[in-house]
Amino acid sequence: MVYINHIYNEDCMKTMQKLPVGSVDVVLTSPPYNTARTAKGDRSLQNRENRYDVFVDKKTPYEYAQWTVDVFNGLDKVLKKDGVVLYNISYGADSPNSMWMALMSVLRETRFMIADSIVWKKRSALPNNTSPNKLTRICENIFVLVRKNEYSTYHTEKKLLGVNAHGQKNYESVPNFIEAPNNDGANDLNKATFSSVLCEQLLNLYSPMGGVVYDPFMGTGTTAVAAKRIGMKFIGSELSKAQCEYATRRLRNTLTQKSLF
Repeated sequence: MVYINHIYNEDCMKTMQKLPVGSVDVVLTSPPYNTARTAKGDRSLQNRENRYDVFVDKKTPYEYAQWTVDVFNGLDKVLKKDGVVLYNISYGADSPNSMWMALMSVLRETRFMIADSIVWKKRSALPNNTSPNKLTRICENIFVLVRKNEYSTYHTEKKLLGVNAHGQKNYESVPNFIEAPNNDGANDLNKATFSSVLCEQLLNLYSPMGGVVYDPFMGTGTTAVAAKRIGMKFIGSELSKAQCEYATRRLRNTLTQKSLF
């Protein structure tokens, strides 16, 4: 049995095996970036600082690419026709190519393609004061991935403004730029959370009314909190029992702002 509005305390691959085919309208997630820092002077994977309480964020770039491909093959099963994967990912100073290697592997080895990209401008950023050439990153990307055969039909909630004399439809202009806070507040379980304000805007744009969103890396519940606020259903996966419990407490204190049912 699959439960709606539930966070499964397990690996997302296990959850996706039990979810019915085509059971979610949209996927929204911020996966582990594989950017855990090493101690000064120590470049070994074994000595990376971990950013999560359970997940070990220290794959090689090649391992990370294959892991990402496996995740997307799982998402291909559970995502409805014309559904969208909203994938927030960035890169680290130790291995700046790792993110791009993972995405290129997805494009080569799965049925997905990048249909669009959205720039998320945060409120603040940690400066790279020790770097003579790297710029301070205050923006991250949300990649919009869809199945290659659904590029012309994937779902958005853009409003139709009218049809001209030649039958050409005109839609509202929605910039691919969102300003939102860095996160919903610091916690000791997860040092890489993202913003429920960002999630709300993305879900309002890409999910049908009353749809189901799946987050395979739910963490402390950010996607679920955003979904509950706007009247959506959610399903999540999270390895950490402590983070699942933290997310459940957050959800108890989250009110639905408007009903979409």
